[in-house]
Amino acid sequence: MALLADPDAPTEVARRLARTLSARLADKSGQGQRFDVEVVSEPFTSGTEDPPTLMRRIMDRGSAENWDIVVALTDLPLHSHGRRLAVNLDHEHGLALLSLPSLGGLRLQTRARRAVEEAVLGLAGPQTTGSEGPPRSQPLEKGTDDLRYVVGGPRGYLRVLVGMVRANRPWRLVPGLSKALAAALATGAVATVNSTVWSLAASLSTPRLVIAMAGSVAIMIGWLIVDAELWHRSAETSREAKQRARLYNASTVVTVGIGVLVCYVGLMVINWVWALFILNDQVFASATRNPLHAEEYLTLSWFVASVATVGGALGSGLESDEAIRAAAYSKREQERRRTLEDDHGDQSSK
Repeated sequence: MALLADPDAPTEVARRLARTLSARLADKSGQGQRFDVEVVSEPFTSGTEDPPTLMRRIMDRGSAENWDIVVALTDLPLHSHGRRLAVNLDHEHGLALLSLPSLGGLRLQTRARRAVEEAVLGLAGPQTTGSEGPPRSQPLEKGTDDLRYVVGGPRGYLRVLVGMVRANRPWRLVPGLSKALAAALATGAVATVNSTVWSLAASLSTPRLVIAMAGSVAIMIGWLIVDAELWHRSAETSREAKQRARLYNASTVVTVGIGVLVCYVGLMVINWVWALFILNDQVFASATRNPLHAEEYLTLSWFVASVATVGGALGSGLESDEAIRAAAYSKREQERRRTLEDDHGDQSSK
């Protein structure tokens, strides 16, 4: 059997699964069956997100390699008849298509292992409904030759969205914000020693500081999305295309938002440490008529972080940063297409 995985996160999940999958399947089958697992990483979803088309691609790939069972893993959110698709099984040809975002963002590896094991055991023999199958909250649709586990309702939408953000791996976005962070640090360093900023920070109430923080973070998120052209606009007018576009854009906003918030907290801590070393009690008190206590340090570093975030957004040039563009599924699809074209070009040249 083979685990056919899209590049990046799905391939990592597949390789981790392959370490123990053979032994676990042999134990669970209870029939002395042997499962030789092969991991193949290639952009099999490139150019399409239509489940029937993907199933045909998987079937052709499996036939070409003489695989008995093929389980395909993708980090794309798939739709079938207007509903979000989790697992698509074709018992006749021994095929399974698993959309990783449908598993949610928590315990992804464990849930993926359970889903893959259930799919393989179901394809290898009589269909079972063990406790490790798809969640009971997912209704089951029957087609002419396959089974579709779908995710429905608001909770299903939220789970897919969280799964997409998890697949985006927002923690990788922080290093990609290095240019913006450098500009923000420079802005914060200057603002911290500015007496006008001291007076403004001292005069702001907590609600206004919260508003300033929310506004600066929103500006940064908006700037990054516009500057890196992350907003997905679908040329199709179908219901599924519109749902997919909404999911893409929501996951992009959340992913970028997490990265920006992490940078904001980092700026606040750095500005606070900088203020501890650089500020003079007497000079600060003469400018603001307030003594320099712990509350003033916190208020100043909080306000400066907001000012620096805006400065970092306007002073950054991130249009060529791959880490930022990886936060958008539409950009990831373009990368897959280029990879596929390069592979075809290399083969033709040989």
